Amino acid sequence: MHKPRTPLRPIVDYTGSIGYATSRSLADILGPLIGNTEHHLNNSAQLAEDLSEVMIEEDDMFISHDVVSLFTKYTPIDKALEVIRDRLAEDKTLKKRTLLSVDDIMELLKFILTTTYFTFKGQIYQQLFFFFLGSPVSPIVANFFMEFLEQSAIATAPIECQPSLWKGYVDDILEIIRKGSADKLTDHLNQVDRTGNIKFTYETEEEGKIPFFIPTLIIRKADGSVKLLVYKKKTHTNQYLNFQSHHPLHHKLGVIRTLLDRADRIVTEQEDRAKAEEHIKQALSKCGYPDWSLRESNSSAPTKPLNRNQRRTRTIQNLGVW
Repeated sequence: MHKPRTPLRPIVDYTGSIGYATSRSLADILGPLIGNTEHHLNNSAQLAEDLSEVMIEEDDMFISHDVVSLFTKYTPIDKALEVIRDRLAEDKTLKKRTLLSVDDIMELLKFILTTTYFTFKGQIYQQLFFFFLGSPVSPIVANFFMEFLEQSAIATAPIECQPSLWKGYVDDILEIIRKGSADKLTDHLNQVDRTGNIKFTYETEEEGKIPFFIPTLIIRKADGSVKLLVYKKKTHTNQYLNFQSHHPLHHKLGVIRTLLDRADRIVTEQEDRAKAEEHIKQALSKCGYPDWSLRESNSSAPTKPLNRNQRRTRTIQNLGVW
């Protein structure tokens, strides 16, 4: 909804297809080869840790790049397969994960990536271009290609737009560059892929702030250090799983823990963390969450699904009539 002209794309269930198990197995085989570069991000918590020691100069700025429709339109499958074959050939641990040869893996991978079918209103369709969202191996293949692109882009970037920081997660990239060099760096990135399919858009910091790797907001401070907050898009409504809904109690407590844990991992300063926690409590209160549920979610003991009698007892206790 937040994108221009509200673009649509098909989302189908792939779990019951004949290729799902193969795709899952290929993902397990290829997965360990991804994310081993110094520029790779696993999650927003790692981003917070990596930026904790960053000092940004007055003449520098944050910029984020994003690939246009990486999965569904523009990742070149032939080039991605070439990159994967090279990486597998260099992998000395492959035989510990599978008895398949490199040729076997590549044959299966090409089959999975080029034979995608789904039904819609009784009609059978084949996806003719690029990757299928929902296949376990698709994001891994995209990662392989982006790591190749990343290494090529950094190695060949002109001096005047060479990033001093590069952190990426699939098609989202955060850099620190000299002010005024955003267009030059973007032009360079758009020329790295010789097929001409990969196109980058970018966003620069505004008033010292830039959102990146949802849900993170990066803020540069006056002394050049960086702090992070939880970022919410304009379309965010603070609507979470309603406490009166017919869901197990541990699901509702899980909503609380997820929001609080996210704030704890991302928000870097104690004062901001306290404000974030207060905002979470107010938002959840409007969704019907009572005070005791917030206290319960902070319990160190893991919350497990309760049986029928336990649920009844817990409900009576929480109503205060036990």
